[in-house]
Amino acid sequence: MTGMSLRFHEIAEGGHRILNPFTDEKLELLGEVARLRHGTRLLDLCCGKGEMLCRWALEHGIEGVGVDISQVFLDAAHERAVELGVAGRVRFEQGDAGAYPAEPGSFDVVSCLGATWIGGGVEGTVKLMLPALKEDGILLVGEPYWISEPPAGAYEAFGFGPADFTSLAGTFDRFEAAGTEVLEMVLADPGSWDRYVASQWWTLSDWLRANPGDPEVEEMRAFLERCRRSHVEYGRQYLGWGVFVLRRR
Repeated sequence: MTGMSLRFHEIAEGGHRILNPFTDEKLELLGEVARLRHGTRLLDLCCGKGEMLCRWALEHGIEGVGVDISQVFLDAAHERAVELGVAGRVRFEQGDAGAYPAEPGSFDVVSCLGATWIGGGVEGTVKLMLPALKEDGILLVGEPYWISEPPAGAYEAFGFGPADFTSLAGTFDRFEAAGTEVLEMVLADPGSWDRYVASQWWTLSDWLRANPGDPEVEEMRAFLERCRRSHVEYGRQYLGWGVFVLRRR
């Protein structure tokens, strides 16, 4: 993610707690299917505002580390940890999640939700995640997939290359090629996509009204237009997203 697009996301997701197309209910369900227990250690790469770590520390008694490049998001994560009373169980570090020097075999769960660009795709990211994982641990990988074959315009609208993402079955093939098997999954639905994407429109519109003289105002306006059009024209119909629970094969 470039510095410019990071800044756009920091603004667009200013009102979000969960920086993926997941609702509170789906995050709760994922915690259940991941079979978390008291004392489980989680490393969350590209943790965003740390909502998953903080919430699961509160609900399941886990502990862990979140890594993200954005100080804006990490400030929100620190605040959330204090608010939920779990600051003693979780910590957050700024840095490149793709190069985080985790102690080998030190985590029960390693997650990367919606950021497999850190390893150049699913296979590379799984290879990055595995060293930190205990032998019998699990990975949580959040990844888009195509619900059905998208029209050519969809790639342009989202800025994806044709090989970046694949079908749900093709995504399973990629996990398998990376030496893992899929144990469980929790998938987004059009409603959870709406809550993630559509709720950014208001935030961005407010920012544009409040900052008419900002040098980035035209780029931000174009970003908002692209967010809106890509979602209503292609996203709801063609683009899926899910979190997949994996372990070593």
